[in-house]
Amino acid sequence: MAKLYFHFSTMNAGKSTNLLQAAHNYHEGGMRTYLLTARFDDRAGAGRIASRIGIGSEADTFTPDTDMFEKVNLRLQEAPCACVFIDEAQFLTKDQVWQLARAVDDLKVPVMCYGLRVDFRGELFPGSAALLALADEMREVRTICHCGKKATMVVRRAPDGTPLRDGAQVQIGGNETYVSMCRRHWREAVGDMPA
Repeated sequence: MAKLYFHFSTMNAGKSTNLLQAAHNYHEGGMRTYLLTARFDDRAGAGRIASRIGIGSEADTFTPDTDMFEKVNLRLQEAPCACVFIDEAQFLTKDQVWQLARAVDDLKVPVMCYGLRVDFRGELFPGSAALLALADEMREVRTICHCGKKATMVVRRAPDGTPLRDGAQVQIGGNETYVSMCRRHWREAVGDMPA
């Protein structure tokens, strides 16, 4: 039975590694998969999903204007596909998450989404909020704060290393920009954010 999955965490928890491993497992079983990632996140190269540990794979891309149901439907018409994998799922729109849910229900293909739950301000990304509402199954990919506790928040740093409290929700970056922390250390870093 096809389901919509949401694998979520903070930065540097291994979401892309988990996605690539799961896709590899399908391939080892002789099954085809369909990988997608956000077009504007080209840190690993355009149309590529890559992990910090050095593994990667080519992928199709989506933008905020992409009809995800139609994209999956067209891919299924080309050849059988056992599973659809979405990296950087926090960048999906609410409508796109509904389109993926429709693909699961009507096209009967599992869709596994991997992404951040919250931004550096502690606020849900729109795609993540929709996935938290609609996913059939959710799995947290865990990473740890420097203190050893589970990291649930992320700090965005300015070029001089100071934590930022304001700015655009989306800014592509890696270890040079973001640090995952537990809530207590996030609060210490940015100060208590207003409700």
